[in-house]
Amino acid sequence: MSLLKPTVLIADDHPLVAEGLRQLLESDFEVLGTVGDGDELVSQARSLRPQVILLDAVIPPQNGFSTARRLKEQVPNSRIVFVTMLEEPTHVSEAFRVGAKGYVLKQALSSDLIKAVHAVLRNERYLSPGIMGEVRDSVEFPWTKPGGFTNQLTERQKQVLQLLSRGDSTKMIAQTLQISQKTVLFHKTSIFKKIGLRSPSDLTKFALTQGLTSLGTTRRTSQERP
Repeated sequence: MSLLKPTVLIADDHPLVAEGLRQLLESDFEVLGTVGDGDELVSQARSLRPQVILLDAVIPPQNGFSTARRLKEQVPNSRIVFVTMLEEPTHVSEAFRVGAKGYVLKQALSSDLIKAVHAVLRNERYLSPGIMGEVRDSVEFPWTKPGGFTNQLTERQKQVLQLLSRGDSTKMIAQTLQISQKTVLFHKTSIFKKIGLRSPSDLTKFALTQGLTSLGTTRRTSQERP
């Protein structure tokens, strides 16, 4: 009967955490093993071909994001779920950019992890309920999907984007950067075209995923607007 269960491989450099995940999952899934670093994970994944891989974002020797890229190259059919303490927008969006199908916070309920594994087996995305709405919305955009955002903004465009996302007017941005308002508008148009943005809210979500602004800043500016 165990062979009929979906297969899972667990990667976490804390043995107690890895063993806890094993015990949590083994009634519903066939846990193929636990590993403590990215190199061992890639080796075991190539050998065992698990359907789902649970991966910590800060696993050595590099990090979970670098490891996920290697996994997508070598075992593309395995579905990756990050299980981590990291909840910043940049981390969540990076996980999906490198090919993950799920993102579960370690602070989540145990039932959330089981739901996540079932969801990715259905080829669905899964994010922990504890991930804030702004972040949840932002990861649905093309720039967080593998290969979805390849154009790079110039440093000046990043500066303009950061100021726009916090609510600064064209005049304020021009004064801050010591450029003309016409130049600000030119950069704004270029940013929207290059990234494929459709609205100011898209701009804010993109800035969140790129680490150019923070949730606190976007909330504060939205509250200050009349």
